[in-house]
Amino acid sequence: MSFPCELSALNSRRAPLSPKKQRTLHRSISATGIGLFSGEKTTIRLCPANDNTGIIFQRTDLAHRPCLQARSEFVQGTPRCTVIGNPKDFVQTVEHLLAALRAYNIDNVLIEISGCEVPIFDGSSHHFVAMIEEAGICELGAEKEIYRLKSPIFWSKGEIHLIALPSDEYRISYTLHYPHSATIGTQFYTFVLTQEAFKSEIASCRTFSIYEEIAPMIEKGLIKGGSLDNAVIIKGDSVVNPGGLRYPDEMVRHKVLDLIGDLSLVPPFLAHVVAVRSGHASNNAFAKELFNHIKMENS
Repeated sequence: MSFPCELSALNSRRAPLSPKKQRTLHRSISATGIGLFSGEKTTIRLCPANDNTGIIFQRTDLAHRPCLQARSEFVQGTPRCTVIGNPKDFVQTVEHLLAALRAYNIDNVLIEISGCEVPIFDGSSHHFVAMIEEAGICELGAEKEIYRLKSPIFWSKGEIHLIALPSDEYRISYTLHYPHSATIGTQFYTFVLTQEAFKSEIASCRTFSIYEEIAPMIEKGLIKGGSLDNAVIIKGDSVVNPGGLRYPDEMVRHKVLDLIGDLSLVPPFLAHVVAVRSGHASNNAFAKELFNHIKMENS
């Protein structure tokens, strides 16, 4: 399969850790859903791609069909989601799909998308996991490079903290703290990222919000596709959704999901990432610092 876009690789002398073969999907698969913010119906098609392609979004609804690289340097904004692209062309709410691709070690895929926003489906990564498993995974000829941190790196702003520590595994430890909500309160979750653990512990955990925080956005028409079918809503001291929570700590697990998706914009690495109260803005600020740190250590 030929591919029209190029993805620049990290420059220089790199020291790979236990090289494995790069992976892509065995066949193409598509699905249609609505965007959380836009409310527009959009179709995404996940397609196999050659080795060293990376993760690429292609806007098929635009005449020039721009290719947008899923890399930290191309993050354009974080308005309660992650937006990648350039000032003219972009795709938003990419984090749930990217989290599933990273968990399944998919290195190369072309994501054709017919609009500006990845469908929200049920507000988790569950649907994307199902798509990946239905499409199947195959190895490519090129080796995959996984970077190991040699020294810690941290990012802090106020009460938000992110740290990456040298480790032989990819572990995430997240502390969620909502003192103004008795329903959420303080939650902690830690796990090692593997395909199996992601599917069983993280993938089905939905995005959430306190009703009073999003009510002004709903009134302004900024969340056109939101509903109880694709988000957990907390109002007062209770969960509004009729089915309740999927896990007692579903909120912190979803924060882990988002962090995996946002950090997938950095080349594959091993580290113990410790996060306290982080969100998309801080995740992506830290991702850029981490990317530069990896380049510096492997130059």
